[in-house]
Amino acid sequence: MRKSGYETVKGEGNSQITFKLAKEFGFCWGVERSIELALSAAERFSDKKLHITNELIHNPGVNDMMANSGIEFIEKLEDGGKRFDTVKNGDVVILPAFGATLEEMELLDNRGVTTVDTTCPWVSKVWNVVDKHSRAEMTSVIHGKYAHEESIATASFCENYIIVKNIDEAQYVCEYILNPTPEGKEELLKKFAKAVSKGFDPDKHLKKIGLANQTTMYKKETTAIGKLFEKTMMTAFDPAEISDRYAAFDTICDATQERQDAIMDMISEPGAKETLDFILVVGGWDSSNTAHLVEIPEHAGIPAYHINKADCIGADNTIEYRAMDGTIKKKENFLAMDRPMTIGVTSGASTPDAYVQAALEQLILLKNVGAAK
Repeated sequence: MRKSGYETVKGEGNSQITFKLAKEFGFCWGVERSIELALSAAERFSDKKLHITNELIHNPGVNDMMANSGIEFIEKLEDGGKRFDTVKNGDVVILPAFGATLEEMELLDNRGVTTVDTTCPWVSKVWNVVDKHSRAEMTSVIHGKYAHEESIATASFCENYIIVKNIDEAQYVCEYILNPTPEGKEELLKKFAKAVSKGFDPDKHLKKIGLANQTTMYKKETTAIGKLFEKTMMTAFDPAEISDRYAAFDTICDATQERQDAIMDMISEPGAKETLDFILVVGGWDSSNTAHLVEIPEHAGIPAYHINKADCIGADNTIEYRAMDGTIKKKENFLAMDRPMTIGVTSGASTPDAYVQAALEQLILLKNVGAAK
């Protein structure tokens, strides 16, 4: 498909499918680097016990590969902690692409283990940004998901922080900055109880803020959140002080942005809304960057199905997919068998091409069988 203008046609008559492939999709450099480092470590330290602090990336196949290479996943505890008591002096511990918290890295250093750091450099870039916030006595406003491994790691490098999931949560915080009340403070602390630093006081910690983000978020929304906070700080305080009150850095990774731009280009082509039956998005259901690829066509009125593997496409013409709200749903008769179809295709930055290939083969087989009946 790359060689044929990112488009190919399979089948004839009613069984025909025209596939349109996004011009940027699949594995990014950071993911490839992380996998190569982890597998090299498994080979280099084959005589030692190997651990990994979390999923290497959000792809079940890749994580199975880690397990099959003799790498043990450190058990997560119900309170959010991990079973580091299984890690002994002389062991090897791999840090995943999302990174690890500052506390975890300090613990491992004190434990006397060999650490193999596969953290994506773009994630490390965000850590440098929040460190600048701390040195400027600013609170980091992190656009991300508070329970996501990357946001947890980033927050550990902050002195003070609040994590906002989307523009609505950002608006909520901004409204408090503009109109602080005791009742509003109580409600804010309750709403963001799991997404703020210990001892967070909105009356104290929202007077000087810096924006950062989980690298896999939707850039358009991060930009909007940044403009919202900048405007809010200029309204709430002296506009002449804005450089001391607010700071923003672009920390969306290139690969995430390129894949978002590619899907935007696909749906912006003349007649796309009329010709595309749907867009197939392949990637781990826990993958944030993949989930945001679904939002772009959905907001444009084009259906999108986020699957994590080809098995989600059933022989009975059903598809099991992750909806935008995070629920797993099943749709019947999702392929039209009485006419040709045009399907857009993309995949997340942690998705091997083989997963996309298998999904397309499943669609072709299903269409051929169904259209022949």
